[in-house]
Amino acid sequence: MAFTIQDSCVSCGACASECPINAISQGDTQFAIDADACIDCGNCANVCPVGAAVQE
Repeated sequence: MAFTIQDSCVSCGACASECPINAISQGDTQFAIDADACIDCGNCANVCPVGAAVQE
């Protein structure tokens, strides 16, 4: 089950720097996770200051 980034994202970039496979990139308004590449490690959720990275 891949992680996703919800609308509460503040585009700080903390999640992208912690992703071991670089599956997170800056989108137009917030960061996004490539669900096909996500390995469900949870690093993004652990560092997100607003809890925007969640497993769905």
